[in-house]
Amino acid sequence: MEPDRPTRPDWDRLFEVASAQEGLFTAKQAAETGYSAQLLVHHLHAGRVVRVRHGIYRIVHFPAAEHEDLVAAWLWSGAAGVVSHETALALHGLSDVLPAHLHLTVPASWAKRRLRVPPGLVLHHRDLPAATRTWFGAVPTTTVTQTLNDCATDGLSPELLGQAARQALRRGLAARGDLGAVTKALAQFGGIGG
Repeated sequence: MEPDRPTRPDWDRLFEVASAQEGLFTAKQAAETGYSAQLLVHHLHAGRVVRVRHGIYRIVHFPAAEHEDLVAAWLWSGAAGVVSHETALALHGLSDVLPAHLHLTVPASWAKRRLRVPPGLVLHHRDLPAATRTWFGAVPTTTVTQTLNDCATDGLSPELLGQAARQALRRGLAARGDLGAVTKALAQFGGIGG
């Protein structure tokens, strides 16, 4: 059963939704708070909201956040994606990785979809169990262990992978026994090391 939509626009409700998402909201979320597409365009022209990308807006009272791109990508995925791979590695503060693209893991069933993926976004298709997710601010991200194993499987450079694994082990963020893909990927390069 679909929740009742307000008969009148509810700015406070939209503001509350956006507040939890670094000031961002989707056109669908706006509609759920009583804002028709026409009314949303009116607020866009009035300068009350700005368009971040197709179907995603920011309330102007929220300055662009440091990780706005992550929230926008997550909202683009309909809140189904999880920040992962090199992007998650950077969020966890592991290694000197500087991802050129934003990595998002979406459900495996999405591999069959024909999507218009926004520029700079790399999709990985996999169903991630809840135990492999954590939160970074307003967005879900893969846990340190999942991130390291994903990076190992996808061929992150041995130098960065080894550095990240050693940092995670030293900081107590991962257990060596849970890094099977990392161990395998680094075996021919002298292993994880100490």
